[in-house]
Amino acid sequence: MRTLVSPHRNERPAGTLIDLIVLHAISLPDGQFDEHYIEALFTGCLDCRAEPSFADLEGLKVSAHFVVGRSGRVTQFVACDERAWHAGVSTWNGRDGCNDFSIGIEMVGDERVPFTQAQYREVARVCRALMQRYPQITPDHIVGHQDVAPGRKWDPGRQWDWQRFSRSLSRIKNCKLELL
Repeated sequence: MRTLVSPHRNERPAGTLIDLIVLHAISLPDGQFDEHYIEALFTGCLDCRAEPSFADLEGLKVSAHFVVGRSGRVTQFVACDERAWHAGVSTWNGRDGCNDFSIGIEMVGDERVPFTQAQYREVARVCRALMQRYPQITPDHIVGHQDVAPGRKWDPGRQWDWQRFSRSLSRIKNCKLELL
């Protein structure tokens, strides 16, 4: 796993229990799966003049804890105990502000192209490592962005096969990933 540090993060509220993982999908520009622009966005270095579709990203400050590329490469942008800015206006189980108590995992993808076997495997590995670190996270505490921001967000979308992910997650009993 490699690390790039995002400036788009801050401290979680004192005493916050991390008990949720939110899965996302991202492609920049839309339909393209090169991680370069995603990394630039999350590190605050995106040149919004590089692509006409980036105009509405000008000044946007977003991040996730992890990005899982199409090859399965995992990059960590924010330490797990810090708050990444991934969920925006969100609610889960009656609690607002999911960024406060969740870990965000972005998968490079969109609604048109299926996710890769490597992504299912690596997302499951990261989730299992997080579940070991934060025992209060159970499989039913792994949700999609669309679940915490319904009507506002679509991801990870219809291309993410939750049953396939569940099988991948159940095959991993222990995971020794070094997470920040």
